[in-house]
Amino acid sequence: MSYEVFYEEYGYPMKGKKLEKLIEFLNDEQLAYDEGIEFTVNLVDSKGKIAATGSLEGKILKCIAVSCFFQGEGLAAKIVTILISHAISKGHSHLFLFTKPDNINIFFDLGFYVIAETKDAVLMENVKNGILDYVNSLKFQFTYEDTGAIVLNCNPFTKGHLYLIETASKQCEFLHLFVVSEDKSIFPADIRYELVNKGVSHLNNVVVHPTSDYLISSATFPTYFIKDKFKAGNINCLLDLKIFCEYFAAILNIKKRFVGTEPFDKVTAEYNLEMKRVLNEYDIEVIEITRLEANDAAISASLVRKLLAEGDYEKIKSMVPGITYDFLISDEGNKIKEKLRS
Repeated sequence: MSYEVFYEEYGYPMKGKKLEKLIEFLNDEQLAYDEGIEFTVNLVDSKGKIAATGSLEGKILKCIAVSCFFQGEGLAAKIVTILISHAISKGHSHLFLFTKPDNINIFFDLGFYVIAETKDAVLMENVKNGILDYVNSLKFQFTYEDTGAIVLNCNPFTKGHLYLIETASKQCEFLHLFVVSEDKSIFPADIRYELVNKGVSHLNNVVVHPTSDYLISSATFPTYFIKDKFKAGNINCLLDLKIFCEYFAAILNIKKRFVGTEPFDKVTAEYNLEMKRVLNEYDIEVIEITRLEANDAAISASLVRKLLAEGDYEKIKSMVPGITYDFLISDEGNKIKEKLRS
């Protein structure tokens, strides 16, 4: 047992020489610094060397490492305690972390529970049965045998999204729509959810849900412990699909998942291929629906954002439902347009 006294060193996030020292320490521990980090705490020895570190991005704990010279001294627990305290001070009480399977027991002892696991990565949360409680809260009084699902971002909600939903609703008895809750898009999560909810109100067999803190998107997946970034994307895809199958589909009796064909985004196209492979293992059918076109091109939310930045409302009008168009010409829509232009 060492009698070393460790000093706490904070960064919001780290910068300059402190950041260089942190990156070097993480590299020595076979980790990479994640650019999304908002807060870091280091435990340093009397010589100024890092003994342990941990960081936070929103509600996700990441880049947690303890030097091999100080293993078994409770430094990981101290780091996690500081990170949790800081997260709570920022209004985040429900926390998540990604780690390697070998570290499950360490974080279990610190109050984290496994959500999903692959051979390369584990997603954990600090609420026991948190995901089970959330998905169970979405259950309805009646269980339908022919139930489908769509997971959407809708940044913003377009006629293409509406066509996908309307077409899918005709191919199943009941349809669950999951609108991504993470606020990583130019259109805020509450606005995206509201536009979809109002836009499908005429469909009696469709219900809209937020994804809450689950169905994690690749945009927020911390790849810091996987050097191969392409491999990291594949791992995130597999974790996301396992969460969908083992919780959302299992509890809500989902037998079909509908997706639009993807002519633009290579990452999404590869995700759709992986989805077919994984969901097939759970006896869930993946049904691709051809994209709706306007102006001789497939409608995409990215094109709508481009046109919005250019102020081309005439073309936008042919690509979005009335509910979305009305929002885009409102004061709130003009604020988003200015953000796109900046």
